Amino acid sequence: MTESLWDLLLRSLLPIVGGALTGTIPLALMSFVLGLVIALGIALMRLSRIWIVSGIARAYISIIRGTPLLVQLFVIFYGLPSIGILVDPWPSAIIAFSLNVGGYAAEVIRAAILSVPKGQWEAGYTIGMSRGQTLVRVILPQAARVSVPPLSNTFISLVKDTSLASLILVTELFRQAQQIAAFSQEFMALYIEAAVVYWVICLVLSSAQSVLEKRLDRYVAH
Repeated sequence: MTESLWDLLLRSLLPIVGGALTGTIPLALMSFVLGLVIALGIALMRLSRIWIVSGIARAYISIIRGTPLLVQLFVIFYGLPSIGILVDPWPSAIIAFSLNVGGYAAEVIRAAILSVPKGQWEAGYTIGMSRGQTLVRVILPQAARVSVPPLSNTFISLVKDTSLASLILVTELFRQAQQIAAFSQEFMALYIEAAVVYWVICLVLSSAQSVLEKRLDRYVAH
């Protein structure tokens, strides 16, 4: 019995890891990149002196951070069809995760921008840069270094959150484990195996985060 269970775990490891490589990681990467684009736009809106623009950004952040990710995912995949908008599983997951990342990362980016000394803005203006040029060439590069640790944590959390996509039939790491477990009836063993794979992925990402932070610190020190 023990040998057959181990055989099952060994046979299932490749499909589960494959689900991570072809589903979980690409889904997380695409959603994170799109989420950062949304977050930057929302952060700049949040910093706007026009109260309507700032108010829209505040409302967006409040809605995203005040509602569960699972609910957001279900609204897009199951809710939109009720008003005639059909979205396939993969696009639904990417949209939901991107919007969610945008809501959380926007505050990180806003705080990073505010952490840059005001003198940097003045320096940009002094050498003839416009506000937009100063933002892109002077402020954002410095803000990016500050935001690396919290944004890295956001990405690691997103990798784990992609398991929710299995509920709308996206074939990723956890979905693969579910399918194998349903066939073999070894739910505990397969789910623990999936958890270990998630853990290993997060360990690798955490190590990469540490290396990146050290390199950025060394660059700034020079």
